[in-house]
Amino acid sequence: MEEIRNQYINRELSWLQFNARVLQEATDETVPLIDRLRFLGIFSNNLDEFFKVRYATVKRIALSGRKGKSALGGEVAKDLLEDITKIVIRQQAESQNILRYIEKELEKENIFIIDETEVSESQKEFMVDYFVQKVSPALMTIFLNDLAEFPLLKDSAAYLAVKMVMKQENKATGLKKMFASEPREIRYALIEIPRDIGRFVVLPKEGEKNYIIILDDLIRYCMPTIFNIFNYESLSAHMIKITRDAELDIDNDLSKSFIEKISSSVKGREISEPVRFVYDDNIDKDTLRFLKEKMRVKNTDSVIPGGRYHNRRDYMGFPSLGRKDLLYRTYPPLPVKGLSLQGSVLDKIAQKDYLLFAPYHTFSYVIRFLREAALDPRVRSIKLTVYRLAKTSQVANSLINAVKNGKKVTVQIELQARFDEEANIEYAEQLQNEGVKLIFGVPGLKVHSKICVIEREENEKIKRYGFISTGNFNESTAKIYTDYTLFTSRESILKEVNMVFDFFETTYKIRKYKHLVVSPHYTGKTFSKLIDKEIAHVKAGKEGYLKLKMNSITNYKMIDKLYEASRAGVKIQMIVRGACCLVPGVMGMSENIEVISIVDKFLEHPRLFIFGNGGHPKVYISSADWMTRNIDYRVEVSCPVYDEEIKKELIETFEISWSDNVKARVISAKQDNAHRKNDLPSVRSQFATYDYYVQKLK
Repeated sequence: MEEIRNQYINRELSWLQFNARVLQEATDETVPLIDRLRFLGIFSNNLDEFFKVRYATVKRIALSGRKGKSALGGEVAKDLLEDITKIVIRQQAESQNILRYIEKELEKENIFIIDETEVSESQKEFMVDYFVQKVSPALMTIFLNDLAEFPLLKDSAAYLAVKMVMKQENKATGLKKMFASEPREIRYALIEIPRDIGRFVVLPKEGEKNYIIILDDLIRYCMPTIFNIFNYESLSAHMIKITRDAELDIDNDLSKSFIEKISSSVKGREISEPVRFVYDDNIDKDTLRFLKEKMRVKNTDSVIPGGRYHNRRDYMGFPSLGRKDLLYRTYPPLPVKGLSLQGSVLDKIAQKDYLLFAPYHTFSYVIRFLREAALDPRVRSIKLTVYRLAKTSQVANSLINAVKNGKKVTVQIELQARFDEEANIEYAEQLQNEGVKLIFGVPGLKVHSKICVIEREENEKIKRYGFISTGNFNESTAKIYTDYTLFTSRESILKEVNMVFDFFETTYKIRKYKHLVVSPHYTGKTFSKLIDKEIAHVKAGKEGYLKLKMNSITNYKMIDKLYEASRAGVKIQMIVRGACCLVPGVMGMSENIEVISIVDKFLEHPRLFIFGNGGHPKVYISSADWMTRNIDYRVEVSCPVYDEEIKKELIETFEISWSDNVKARVISAKQDNAHRKNDLPSVRSQFATYDYYVQKLK
């Protein structure tokens, strides 16, 4: 057992430990090589978003002069910024070492990532042609010396900072000066790395050897072409990157529509305050000094030395080169047992509830449900919430199809979905133009619930069908995120789903629910009462337990309630993928709480809450984590599961995850991300879950 030191783990530091678990996957030799590179990309992408959001929030607290200790788990904002920077510098150095190791391992597989100094004669012609045809037209090159104002660098874009040392010549004779002691003219420039060109350029194969050059190095190789009008002596280029605060600043202009306000706010990110400046550690000191002075980089900014290449998130798209042996085995999504891929989905759901667990099951059932609703002449209306849609969305197409067939379609679309604002604005305008009725949420609240309800006329009465999910209605992420979706025609559930949509339009009226648990009014209170019941069971000499699966837990009230349950003797098992502010295993506080985190091929995304309930478990799937934002500042829906077969299935899939001793890490006060080890047979829960559903089909 741990000795008690702090009651909570700081949210930001806990999140950095989650990202360290992602980085661990890049070091795991059981992970295929190319997928290890992709985990490096995920690590980098996560870190970018962390600085845009969480680091930026702490920085605002620090600059305001407030200590912010209550909001930061007892940490002082200024000290926390320093701690974060130290951890990130260490993690960045580790990620660079991992990258170098993986590159050496790839060479054993005849895959060579070369730089501009290693180009062979046979590759030169291809590279120059590629540069002229594709890269050069997209390049933006800016000279800095004579500019009155330093150019505004784009958020998270990568730039080559070019140092050009000019030749010394006598202006009268044109002859080169012989006095080396005279200072040489130095000119600085920035080259923006184009984002719409693949970062990895696959070069012509030579025998069995595959060659890849990173776009940055291809540009370095062709720099003489860019600067051929200058009489320079030497050229060098090192990468830099700025990350900006991603908080939206929404104005109060009543003359603007909500879409206009969000659109304007998103554009405002382009000029928001920088929160991180990353540079190539090998950059010349005078170049770095020049850039920091011109950019007015402050001591309060996070200045982080990095490697030769930034934006390593691009490694998520590293080319496969046809090497399936260096990638995870593909697992074709399975059908849901009893829910045929032929015939009417609605007629099947009329008979019983069905559970879809993506990506083990095919997400196509959601599309089929919406398409059938769009075509069925008896369907009168469709209501759906949208948080994140796929780039090319069949969900949106199905809704538009429904409108064209005379259905009344209502969509609540969240325009403030972080980093998807622009895409959602485009979808909102498209849907609105096609006749879909749009609702833009609730003032002061994000709508994060994942719900759908349709109304169909049957025997001169209206019957409802719908689904409630833990994840977004997004065909792309459904291939890599694990999420539950419950299809049902239970009137008791769907009547209340309809009430949630009514709340979107008449927010002053707070509804009462008998079945759904809805934020911001009921989630904290309802789950606290259910925990109290488990405490009461234990005090009465009965068994009391909780089995909880979520992305993050940071709400101190819920953590305190779990501590209370632990002290009472309630056994608590928790699977938390991301930030966990709860400190498990502390005598006198949390000795009955165990927490693990699973990071593997798929991103663990479902929220599942199981309460022992005296031997008759209560089971909920939910869109809500136990974070303050989900409980108090968002519209979230947790749905009870009443079908006994599905309830059993959810408990069994939780147990499979809980038994993981391959990819599970133990969360403890040490924050060391130790893999869970025991003498039991090896269980890799994601693969075991897929096998579980294969067996169910048999």
